[in-house]
Amino acid sequence: MPRVSVTAYARLHFGFCNLSLERERLYGSLGVGLDRPHVRVTATPHDGVRCDHPTVREYAERAVDLLDVAGADLTVEGEFPRHVGLGSGTQFALATLVAVARANEASADVRELAPDLGRGGRSGVGVATFEDGGFVLDAGHPTARFTTARPEIGQWSVPPVAARHSIPAEWRFLLVVPDAPAGPSGDAEDRSMRSVVESAPPSPSDRLAGVIARRVLPAITEASVERFGAAVAEVGRLNGTWYADEQGGVYRPPAGELVAALDDTPAVYGAGQSSWGPAVYGVTDADRAAAAREAGRDALDAAGVDGRVLVAEGRNRGARIDSQRRND
Repeated sequence: MPRVSVTAYARLHFGFCNLSLERERLYGSLGVGLDRPHVRVTATPHDGVRCDHPTVREYAERAVDLLDVAGADLTVEGEFPRHVGLGSGTQFALATLVAVARANEASADVRELAPDLGRGGRSGVGVATFEDGGFVLDAGHPTARFTTARPEIGQWSVPPVAARHSIPAEWRFLLVVPDAPAGPSGDAEDRSMRSVVESAPPSPSDRLAGVIARRVLPAITEASVERFGAAVAEVGRLNGTWYADEQGGVYRPPAGELVAALDDTPAVYGAGQSSWGPAVYGVTDADRAAAAREAGRDALDAAGVDGRVLVAEGRNRGARIDSQRRND
């Protein structure tokens, strides 16, 4: 009997290239894969779906239908917080899909099937880092495809990868996750995003094009952590001008206080909010990681909130898949 474990890892989402309907391509996101936190989904064959984790059970039921297999018995370990900006939704969905498929000795194209699980519509970073890790810039979609109503699940494609680079081994990413309300998800997130897109001015897009082409991509290519940190922080600030009305400022409270505090420490080369937050990141390196971690704790204290602080490395590989055959 096959027993398959799939470990999927968090990602940072630095922002989009364009949210204005006045430009040719919409969205186009950039981010990095991380080596922590992670979720591990283990599956064995079963008649129907058996799982105590409600989110994974829902994805497993969809996967069984999509793959036309008998079912799976699933357990979940090491999950990371949902709706805080670390990409847990896509990683839960794809880890479950692959675990169910492999347990039933079937194949699953995650890029093709992600839309059928409700994932990968606007941003392709989560799917791409599940596949291969690294720094990812996706191509977004032609603006003409935008609709005022949300498409039905499965009626979209994952944006293709436009650029991918390995993350240098000495780079580190500070994660500060405050105990704050989770970011929008599902229908609420979709309404917020469509509201932003329908009113977004084009001027930030033009500035972002320059930042990404002349600063972000050269910095990752030349392995300059200082320039990369400053550049992705600027990407986040420009994105925040689009979101200000929806999230209560350039950053969603209390992320703004945390970013400001991290900007003041020399151990962090650039800080920002990942996706809708409230998770905040800081770009640093191995030599400054301990000081960056302390700065993260100090930032939480100064903001008067509790939370979790950790330092992650970049991950240049996709999800980990471990298989074994049991003689049951």
